[in-house]
Amino acid sequence: MIKITVKTILEVCNGKLLTNNNENEIENFERNTKNIQVGDMYLAIKGENADGNDFVEVALQNGAIGAIVDKTPNQEIIEKYSEKCIIQVEDTIKAIQQLANYKREKNNIPVVAITGSVGKTSTKDLVASVLSQQFKVLKTEGNYNNHIGLPLTLLKLKDHDIAVVEMGMNHFGEIRTLTKIAKPNVAIFTNIGTSHIGNLGSRENILKAKLEMLEGLDKNGSIIINNDNDLLNSWNDTEKLSNVNTYGIYSDSMYKADNIEIIDNGSKYELLSKENKYEITVPVSGEHFVYNSLCAFVAGKIFNIPEEKIIKGIAEFKLTAKRMDIKKIKENITVINDSYNASFDSVKAALEVLKNTKGGRKIAILGNMLELGEFTQELHEKVGEEVIRNKIDLLITVGEYAKSISKISKEKGMLNVFECNSIDEASEKIKEIMREEDIILLKASNSMNFSKILEKIM
Repeated sequence: MIKITVKTILEVCNGKLLTNNNENEIENFERNTKNIQVGDMYLAIKGENADGNDFVEVALQNGAIGAIVDKTPNQEIIEKYSEKCIIQVEDTIKAIQQLANYKREKNNIPVVAITGSVGKTSTKDLVASVLSQQFKVLKTEGNYNNHIGLPLTLLKLKDHDIAVVEMGMNHFGEIRTLTKIAKPNVAIFTNIGTSHIGNLGSRENILKAKLEMLEGLDKNGSIIINNDNDLLNSWNDTEKLSNVNTYGIYSDSMYKADNIEIIDNGSKYELLSKENKYEITVPVSGEHFVYNSLCAFVAGKIFNIPEEKIIKGIAEFKLTAKRMDIKKIKENITVINDSYNASFDSVKAALEVLKNTKGGRKIAILGNMLELGEFTQELHEKVGEEVIRNKIDLLITVGEYAKSISKISKEKGMLNVFECNSIDEASEKIKEIMREEDIILLKASNSMNFSKILEKIM
C-alpha cells in the first residue's frame, strides 16, 4: 500500500511547511470541518459560499493532524498549532488532484470509470456490487464525481483491488481533467441525453465532452456502451473500435435483455449473449435499471468473474440514497423518492416506474430541471407530455420552470393539476389530498430540496 506522508505532499504539490512537523503519515483527507476525525488532514478549499481557509483553526481544534491551505493563516494560528503540519500550496484543489494522480500511479490497480447523462450513480453501485463478489472495491461515495470528488475518492485507496469511479461534467474539458487523474482501464458510457445541454448547446456536444474520458483510457482498456442510445450507437458504427462491448434491449448488442418483466420491487429478464442465456433479477424497478444491470454484467465478464457471482452481485446491490428510494408511510402510501437530481431522461424513466408500480392513484410531484439553457421550456413541456403518456392521475408542480409541465398536462386534458410556488405549499397540498394506497413520486433537481416534502408527510 502506498502511503502519503507530509514529505510526499511537500514534494508532489511543491508545498511549503509553515510549521515544524514533517514526519506524519496521512490516513484520510477531509474538506468539511464538521466531518473531521482525529488524524485527518484538513483541505482548505474555497467554495461558492465559503472559503475553507477561514476554518483552519476549527479543523485543527476538531482533531485534524494538519491542514493544506492556499492562503497563509494568521501567524497566531501557526504559532498556536506548531505541533500540527500546516502546508501552504499554490492551489488546494490542484494539490489534491496532484496527490490523487500520484496515488493512482503508485497503486497499479484497475480503475473502472463511468460517465453518462443519467444513471452514473446507480450503474456505479451495480458495477461495484458485481465486482465486490470477487474483489475489494473502492467506489465513489454518493455522486463525488467532479474535479474535487474524484480526487478525494482516489485518495482513499488502501488495500483495494479495483476502483469504480464516476465522472461528471458541466462543460468541455472537465472530464479530460478527471480521466488524466484516474487513468481508467474500463470506460463506461451509460447514455447521452440532455443534462447540461444549456451549457453545451447540443446532445452532439455532450457526446463529445463525455468522450474525453477515452483520452485517459489505458491502451489495452475496454469500452462499454449502451447500444440503444442513438448517439452512442452511431459513434460505435462510425469508429468501429475492437475494444467496444455493447449492451441493450432493442438494438443488436453483444449483451441483450429479453422477456423483461417489470414488477413493483424490481425486474426479471433473460440476458442473451453469444455464450449463453442467463436469468437475471434486479432488486429495483424500472427499465433503466435493466440497462444498468446489463452494464454491470459486462463489467463482470471483463474481469472474468463467474456468471453465478455476477448474477448474485446484481441481485444484492443497494442504491445510493435518494435514488429510486421507495418508502411506505402512513395509511399504506408509497413514496418513490428520486429527488437527488433531474433531467428529461431521468424524469421520463421515473414516471415509467410510477406508472408500473401497483397501488392506487399515481401522483407525480415534479420540480424544476436546471442547466437546460434555451431548451428549458421545451424539455419541461416534453415532461408534461410524458405525464400524459404514463397516465398519471394527479400532478403537483413546484417552481417557475415546472409550470411548463403543468401547462402541457392541462392542455392535453389532465384535470387534477396543482401548481405550487414552494416546498411548503406542495407539502400542504399533498397532505390535503393523499389517501390510502396512493403512489407518490418526488422528482426534481437536487437544489429544489424535494426530500423535505417526504420529511413533512412522513
